[in-house]
Amino acid sequence: MATEIEQIIKHIKDGHHFLLSGGAGSGKTYTLIQVIRWLIEEYPTALIACVTYTNAAVREIENRVNHDNLRVSTIHDFLWDSISNFQNELRETVLELIRSEAIKVSGVETKDVGDDFFVKEGELLDIQYKEYLRPAEGIISHDEVLLVAERMFEKYPKLREVIKGTYPFILVDEYQDTSPKVVKILLETIQEEGSARKCIIGFFGDAMQSIYDDGVGDIDAYKAPTGAVYEVKKEQNRRSPQAVIDLANKIRLDDLTQRPSDDVNAPNMKDGKIKKGRALFLYDNNPDESNLQMVIDWLKANEGWAFDDSGKVKELNLTHRLIAEKTGFQTLMAIHRGDEILKYRDRVKAYVKEHPMNTEGKTLGDVAKELLDGCTTDRGRKKVKPTNSQQTYIDAHKLDYEYLMARSYDEVAKMYVDSDQLIDDKKQSEDEESKTGSKRSELVKHLMKIERCIYLYKTNEVADFLHNTEKEILTNGDLKTLHNDIEELVNVGDKTIGEIIELADEKGIVKKDDSLERYKERCGYVFDRVMKVPYTEVQHLYRYLEGMTPFSTQHRTKGAEFDNVLVIMDNGQWRLYNFERLFTATGKELEDNVVRRSRKIFYVCCTRAKENLAVYYNSPSDEVLKVAVEWFGNDNVKKLP
Repeated sequence: MATEIEQIIKHIKDGHHFLLSGGAGSGKTYTLIQVIRWLIEEYPTALIACVTYTNAAVREIENRVNHDNLRVSTIHDFLWDSISNFQNELRETVLELIRSEAIKVSGVETKDVGDDFFVKEGELLDIQYKEYLRPAEGIISHDEVLLVAERMFEKYPKLREVIKGTYPFILVDEYQDTSPKVVKILLETIQEEGSARKCIIGFFGDAMQSIYDDGVGDIDAYKAPTGAVYEVKKEQNRRSPQAVIDLANKIRLDDLTQRPSDDVNAPNMKDGKIKKGRALFLYDNNPDESNLQMVIDWLKANEGWAFDDSGKVKELNLTHRLIAEKTGFQTLMAIHRGDEILKYRDRVKAYVKEHPMNTEGKTLGDVAKELLDGCTTDRGRKKVKPTNSQQTYIDAHKLDYEYLMARSYDEVAKMYVDSDQLIDDKKQSEDEESKTGSKRSELVKHLMKIERCIYLYKTNEVADFLHNTEKEILTNGDLKTLHNDIEELVNVGDKTIGEIIELADEKGIVKKDDSLERYKERCGYVFDRVMKVPYTEVQHLYRYLEGMTPFSTQHRTKGAEFDNVLVIMDNGQWRLYNFERLFTATGKELEDNVVRRSRKIFYVCCTRAKENLAVYYNSPSDEVLKVAVEWFGNDNVKKLP
């Protein structure tokens, strides 16, 4: 049978779009590099575009193959490079999106956005793409590029012709995480019939590793024979031992079955044989409380696992609450997840929904008082009053309570706060401060930009630091000033988050932008509370989100690998996942979104292991244990004391 690269070459020669589907650890990037090298040799004058998900992946590909005709970039940079020279069309499109409120401008009414919006002091502004959003200055950021590009490719035929004329080959790495908008642009919008120009699109990835809801997930609708994309399967596994490969094959939801690599030099081979490894299912029967320390102690004593900073063990969690306590950003987590004053706000909102009233011009305190005054029974008043736990919290945070109660009810009612806004794992690389689809709030994104600059300076990564800071460096004097300014940020001492934000803005290191101001207007209560928190918590949060601790969430681990992996089967009160159903669902139930989402995240976690895997499940049902025995084997399912 022809190898994967041989099959892909045939599809390219036949003028076919193609898809390389490969499971975890299969070496998809290696095949991508082989394809690039073949294209360079076979078509020496053709420009090749390779787009991927993160800047880290860009650097990896560039380090492995370097040629003048190869353009490697993130998806957003690729789209921006494709549209940035068409400034008249860009201005027209951004204006259109501002008027439709797809792009929001702080302090500007839509009706005031005229054709001269981008004329400042008699000069026509160019649209720029930066790390911050200031539409009134012609500056768009990461999240707006996709919207603008999609509209421009639909609207301007010449743009479609230019991209096909420039790049006869476009290769998409980690396609499953790509926005459906990008896939539509590549496979539908620019592939118009009747055009003399042809552009072959190649996709590389794994639908089973699509763990983000805003990614395309799969491109089954485009596959041949009904579609134009021809699939090639890469079935080998170069990373994991046999025990993990066997488990992974049982978890997958498609017909791709992996086997150990034929390469005796693959990481999962030793002395010409596949490593056996272990895949353990550990559990206890204490429904009231999981005992993670017991699991860690057992793995240390019985399996020799080293839970230290060596990086040989990674503990993967779905919930962040315990991680926040372990790593030192518990106040920030409490504000975003456990604020009892906001929970009381929700209680009032629920009562208003059941008993509609006119809230216009009233504060939250006005509405609560009016509801209480209108209640004729103790039962009714109980529904409006804070619960005991809420009252205890309110008594300890009286100023915060009074502040929120004095705000407009209609404004407060719309305020949405969630822990995802603090620790959403959409970001995949340390240099991706903002990612389309990320649930992180504008405030948290801003804080990550600041800490990114501080971290780069402290680690002497000068080039990356200069790229990330917004301060212009034109002379040696500017460099000296920058050095003094950044030192003030590095030496945070006991400064608060608010003080550091102001200092970074004043020094021009990271300026406040429209998106931060919009967040302040929309979520003033949360903003003001965060401003009082010691900035050191941001530093701890940054270290955690960048994988600098032994702990990780299951989302952040995709693409990584570790010797030994401990997976904590804890839903963390997320309704998006259900690990009971992950094990017990069969037949049509496997098509349920929650089941598929749970199964995929579990697959990604298990396949990180290069040596051994342990899964801990607190108090599983008999049905779960039955399936665990089928998946892991009877000898590997162990009840802990």
